[in-house]
Amino acid sequence: MPNYLENVKKYVDSPNENAVEALVGHLGLALQNRDSAVVAATDPEELASIKSGYCSKTLDLSDEETDKAMASVCEIMKGDRAKCRVAFYYLLAQESGAMDRLAAE
Repeated sequence: MPNYLENVKKYVDSPNENAVEALVGHLGLALQNRDSAVVAATDPEELASIKSGYCSKTLDLSDEETDKAMASVCEIMKGDRAKCRVAFYYLLAQESGAMDRLAAE
C-alpha cells in the first residue's frame, strides 16, 4: 500500500495526518486502481467530476472557490505527471481553507 502521508509531505511540511487518513478512507476503492488513484489534471471531465463531487459536496465550495483552489493545486503539482489523488484532494482542502471540513486539526 502506498504511503499517502509521504506523498502529501512532498508538498506540505507538516500535513494533518487525520486529514490524510480521512481522505484515504473517503477515497477507498478509487485508490485500489492505478488509473483512479491518480488525477489527470489535464482532463476537463475529471476536473469537473472532482468539482461537482468532492469540492461541492465534501468541502462545500462554490464554483469560484473551487476554480481558484484547483488552479493553485495544479500549479503546485505541475512537476508531477501522475498526481496522487490523496495529495491532490488534500491540497484542494488546504488551498481553499476548508481543511476543517475534512478532519479536525
